Amino acid sequence: MSRRRNSLFPEGLSDEAAAALCDFLFRLATACESHYLVQLRRHHDRQRNLYDPEEPWRFPPSDPRAR
Repeated sequence: MSRRRNSLFPEGLSDEAAAALCDFLFRLATACESHYLVQLRRHHDRQRNLYDPEEPWRFPPSDPRAR
């Protein structure tokens, strides 16, 4: 099976450079989540309350009538 080339990531990084890149990306993602935590939670809460208009009798999980 041939490996699909992904132009986003450079080829031929040293082990040290690959580890540094991964550490940087992890720290960046952590800082981003920390900075936007309230907005992320609010967005996810709104997404959770959506329901399927094709089956409107199904209530969102947080709706007390769903029990």
